Amino acid sequence: MTTINGLPAHALLVHAVVVLLPLAALAVVLHAVWPAAARRLSVVTPLLCLAVVVLVPITTNAGEHLEESLGGSNPLIDRHAELADQILPWTIALAVVGLGQWVIGRWSPLGLVVRIPAGVVSIGIAVVATVVLVRAADAGAQAVWGGVG
Repeated sequence: MTTINGLPAHALLVHAVVVLLPLAALAVVLHAVWPAAARRLSVVTPLLCLAVVVLVPITTNAGEHLEESLGGSNPLIDRHAELADQILPWTIALAVVGLGQWVIGRWSPLGLVVRIPAGVVSIGIAVVATVVLVRAADAGAQAVWGGVG
């Protein structure tokens, strides 16, 4: 997918990732620290995380096509692409902990013995995934809008 309604697909898809990844990270954190939220979110957290795992490669692929269509080499775009390549592994990790939290919440007889360390790991991954996204998004914004204003 390279265009949507004549516009570069990357420019549109990136907005979905920029909204959904932090929402997934927030859901993971809420799952870790607030049992009532974990019960209410239930399967929504892993499904949201999995949706982001699907969207990230589609978005980066569209970005690669956009980069190729621009031709030449641009250090700002190269930096953005380099940082964007770090998003998928952290998104996968976020999906793993999101799914793990749901499974632990539903079927773990070990209760707090498992939930506390899993929660700490989940929060760490959620924070890192969000920071990686923000760094890549900022580099993309600098590549597009850096000289404007």
